Amino acid sequence: MSENCTCHCHDGMERDMLIPQLAVVTAIRQDTPDVKTFRVEGLNGEKLFDHMPGQCAMVTLPGVGEAMFSITSSPTLTEYKEFSIKRCGELTDALHAMEVGQQIGVRGPYGKQFPVDTEFKGKNLLFIAGGIGLAPLHSVINYVRANRKDYGHVDILYGSRSADDLVDYDEIKNEWIGEEDTNVYITIDRPQEGWDGHVGFVPAYLKELAFEPNCTAIICGPPIMIKFVLQALIEMGFDKTQVYTTLELKMKCGIGKCGRCNIGSKYVCKDGPVFRCDEIDELPNEY
Repeated sequence: MSENCTCHCHDGMERDMLIPQLAVVTAIRQDTPDVKTFRVEGLNGEKLFDHMPGQCAMVTLPGVGEAMFSITSSPTLTEYKEFSIKRCGELTDALHAMEVGQQIGVRGPYGKQFPVDTEFKGKNLLFIAGGIGLAPLHSVINYVRANRKDYGHVDILYGSRSADDLVDYDEIKNEWIGEEDTNVYITIDRPQEGWDGHVGFVPAYLKELAFEPNCTAIICGPPIMIKFVLQALIEMGFDKTQVYTTLELKMKCGIGKCGRCNIGSKYVCKDGPVFRCDEIDELPNEY
């Protein structure tokens, strides 16, 4: 359509969810040796789209490819979106080589959000993350922080392979730790020179902390970590209806057309990626 067109034939039409919007990278932060956080904004400062915690977006690099990533910034930050991306392949290698000022394509948001305004409201919350698994929970945690009066006590348990692999560690130390009615527990897998904090795997530390089952738990991390964390929570008296996780790594096209995220009767991109753990029990073992 011509830029000078004055007709109204397209008025009221929704934005095509399959067409990437051009965005510019306005900041890049090196979080760990293999994780960078990219801040992106619409061209000319335009807003890209609204989202809620747990939703994802497709990031496109023309000539290289595209992939689905969690939106790690809180919806309360309306001027930009952030994506924390681990370097693990051709597309992410190219993204990590980008510089501030370059353009990418972004389309979304996709998927079902965490129920922050319904099921989580008024509840005590326990966030459990491993490695890059903090990225999908980062948006939820900061949404809760921005609307603190709507939630009860908050506990955050986060672990990684080493201190160098802790994502958003400066923000955790300088903002999350010490906030009223919030406890933060950090652990690394093995002893490391210069580290005087807790050492041990997340599931073992979870058992050691022995949280009371009077809260809603939200988990994200490697599949093996989620498996043992869920087992530990059940042993501690939690019911699976109290536990939520996200399967965003299964998402592909984002709109349920390609079929690659199909698990049994569910499409992760349309029915998830956020699932309550009793819902996951209904899925085939292939997940």
